[in-house]
Amino acid sequence: MLTHTQIPRLMSLRRVGFCLSDKKRKRMNLDAFANFCALHGVEVVMIDLTQPLALQGPFNVIVHKMSDIIVEAEHNRQSQQLLANFQSYVSAHPSTVLLDPLPAMTQLLDRFATYRIMSKLENSLQDWRICSPPYLEIHNESDLVSKQTLMAQSLSFPLLCKTRVAHGSLSHEMSLIFSADSFADVHPPCVLQSFINHGAVLHKVFVIGDKHFCVERPSLKNFPSGPCDRKTIFFNSHQVSKPESSSNLTALDEQMPCLPPPSSQAIEALVKELRAQLGMALLGVDVIINSHTHTLTIIDINIFPGYEGVPEFFSSLLSLIQSVLDQQTSG
Repeated sequence: MLTHTQIPRLMSLRRVGFCLSDKKRKRMNLDAFANFCALHGVEVVMIDLTQPLALQGPFNVIVHKMSDIIVEAEHNRQSQQLLANFQSYVSAHPSTVLLDPLPAMTQLLDRFATYRIMSKLENSLQDWRICSPPYLEIHNESDLVSKQTLMAQSLSFPLLCKTRVAHGSLSHEMSLIFSADSFADVHPPCVLQSFINHGAVLHKVFVIGDKHFCVERPSLKNFPSGPCDRKTIFFNSHQVSKPESSSNLTALDEQMPCLPPPSSQAIEALVKELRAQLGMALLGVDVIINSHTHTLTIIDINIFPGYEGVPEFFSSLLSLIQSVLDQQTSG
């Protein structure tokens, strides 16, 4: 990582600020990425939000994952100030390109908003037989009572229950509910989503600008459809879908034929439509193949994911940054 003392003699380089948590910075090995970029005439600077951004700039591009700060800003004054400082700098420097725009990224922190986007995608991608599972927004306890009849018409057991907030460790805590008798295990605000059998295979689509990569991960095993008296299963989705996961929740009970992989053309159409609707360049999409219909099914959209298992991640990310920088120069 280049130090501030080196900056004056390198001002001819194109400068990219990275605004990430320490955990994210280590996970993507930002120091190694900075060295890789330096070899290609791009200077990477790690932004410290506790210090004035004007003293750390100028930046041609800022790559960020402000999710932690945005979520914390709802109840923490320090985070509110850090977010305000960041937004003030961005407003005062309109030529600095933000990857990705804050409004687009912020809506993906709310699963209510995310699932509405997924429903819109289903309508615009009908030709590719891409869909998303039926879901219900549960705002408060009374929704569970008033919507039981509706649920019988639009959703089917088992149901996946996910927190409304789609970021942070708690957002990975989910439950699988097998009947209305277990609604006591539902804690609003949350989303209830029909569970779709998919052969215990999750396909994570990682998007980096105009490139995308599909990585296979373990997922929840198949369960019989319809209500039953089985107790609620609580699980952490991050643990279940780790590359090396060997949870008993991912082990299929019986031998079943392997499902076909997602159509590359369908994935390409999905990514293109999603980028157009969101205006984002760094995101992930979780998809499954319905065991019964073989339909490509979108189950989640993620902000600036981990990109674990993506080949040539550094070169793809640098290529995206260079394309943005070239557009600035030509503009």
